[in-house]
Amino acid sequence: MFEVKKMESYDIIIIGAGPGGLTAGIYAGRQGTKNLIIDRDLAGGIGREVPAMENYPGFESISGLELIEKIKAQAIKNCELHEMEEVTEIIKTDEEYRFTVKTTKDSYKSKSIILATGSSHRPLNAKGEEDFKGKGVSYCATCDGFFFAGRDIIIVGGGNSALQEALYLKNLGANVTVVHRREEFKAQKHLQNQIKQAEIPTILNATVEEIKGEMLVESVILKDTQTGELSEIPVNGVFISVGYIPHTELAEQLNVNLDESGHIIIDKHQKTNVEYVYAVGDVCIGLKQWVVACGEGAVAATSAFEDLQNQ
Repeated sequence: MFEVKKMESYDIIIIGAGPGGLTAGIYAGRQGTKNLIIDRDLAGGIGREVPAMENYPGFESISGLELIEKIKAQAIKNCELHEMEEVTEIIKTDEEYRFTVKTTKDSYKSKSIILATGSSHRPLNAKGEEDFKGKGVSYCATCDGFFFAGRDIIIVGGGNSALQEALYLKNLGANVTVVHRREEFKAQKHLQNQIKQAEIPTILNATVEEIKGEMLVESVILKDTQTGELSEIPVNGVFISVGYIPHTELAEQLNVNLDESGHIIIDKHQKTNVEYVYAVGDVCIGLKQWVVACGEGAVAATSAFEDLQNQ
């Protein structure tokens, strides 16, 4: 007869190994609980793509990849980490270990869950965008910027990430123009000032209607949002930075409440409406910043520990 494999059991399972998830693992481990972090990719997710941060305490400037490796090294001293393992289902039960977490590799039991599932790049949904992915359309300046040195490119977006990536691409030697659909950027003032100092051209009140080319990107059609006028400009690349889509599939399985924008609703203790389910980082409502995600990770792990102690 075959022996049935017993599922490994944990006090806290953290799903997602971005800055929030890893910090939750650090705090959970120091509390003495048995914990596991699971991520479908490498630790850090899209945070690995950030070219440079100048607002993370303790570092005048640091890349997302460098910072995530530092946090990961600290986390694995305190918590078990499984990378490249996707959680496919979470089943709630009435047992002591009230959650069964199924992945592409195994199944586990846990008394509590911290959702740190993050987000993915929001597409423009412009004509030709899908056709030219990897052929001139990119969502990651640090991944693909090197290939566009000396070439004409646009970056679409008006937030912090868009302007940070524009500066990074300019530094690589690309001829960058920033295209934004509104009259003003949403990015922090110091980034707007850096764009001016770097003499990076901007096109405001414009949307990308179509991305054109033969084998590779050759031009884009822009639409003036005030007049409706269309214009075509030659470019070799289109970098897209227009926000993120939160990953809430697992939250929805657990009937966790979302707000109108699709983000998880949490209280000041990072608790969701489902008992023993917490959430942190970009998947939640609130400010999308690394320092915030780390703080939320600390709060969620502490809340989970206290709730387990009081159950």
